[in-house]
Amino acid sequence: MELFKSGNPTLSEKMFKSTLTLDSEDVMTVRGTLNKFGFLFLMVMATAFFSWYSFGKGVDVTPYMWGGAIGGLIVALVIVFKKTWAPFLAPAYALLEGLFVGAISAFYNHAFETTAPFIITQAVGLTFGVAIAMFILYNMRIIRATETFKSVIITATAGIAIFYLISIVLRFFSIDIPFIHQGSTFGIIFSLFVVAIAALNLILDFDMIERGSEAGAPKYMEWYGAFGLLVTIVWLYLEILRLLAKLNSRK
Repeated sequence: MELFKSGNPTLSEKMFKSTLTLDSEDVMTVRGTLNKFGFLFLMVMATAFFSWYSFGKGVDVTPYMWGGAIGGLIVALVIVFKKTWAPFLAPAYALLEGLFVGAISAFYNHAFETTAPFIITQAVGLTFGVAIAMFILYNMRIIRATETFKSVIITATAGIAIFYLISIVLRFFSIDIPFIHQGSTFGIIFSLFVVAIAALNLILDFDMIERGSEAGAPKYMEWYGAFGLLVTIVWLYLEILRLLAKLNSRK
């Protein structure tokens, strides 16, 4: 069975097709993948709370933020190229990502404690709301992952990734792209666009997981699918947080 392409590179068609099995036992299921995602999400929440609590106690959580971000990136790359290691490395990724998310959330909360004291609660709530909405829209087939839909989202996601990479390189030369961080009208429109693309990537991820299950991918791919879904959820949260920060900076 042909598996459709996901905009999330960790859930690409090639990744799943290379692991298909004819054995009907011990294969990937949608329920199993979602259960494992729930487990990984709890691990993210645990280390995120640790970073948040440490910041509240006056600890410099910058090492947690950078350690989590860089460590998470390294682990993610290993998982992408060594899918069979996903059952062992996906939890490590979740723990590292939690350190990063908790630390950066604490910084945002501190920066906006006067103008937007509930910015983190709002970001978390909106992330959950968007994810649930995307799941419902996918389950009811209101949004269908057609070939055109896939092509547009994949292209947009790749474009955003390249644009962010260019902006990071430019910052090393003290060149900043204002609308990425500032709350100008164009900056807010840009963030809304990125949030929309991140949200629509969830449709692709749900479809890829479902098709992987139907095709009989091996059991360890449940961990891989859960890991890929977590990547998109974290990205969505960070973009929503950035958008809220821009909106509140205009007050």
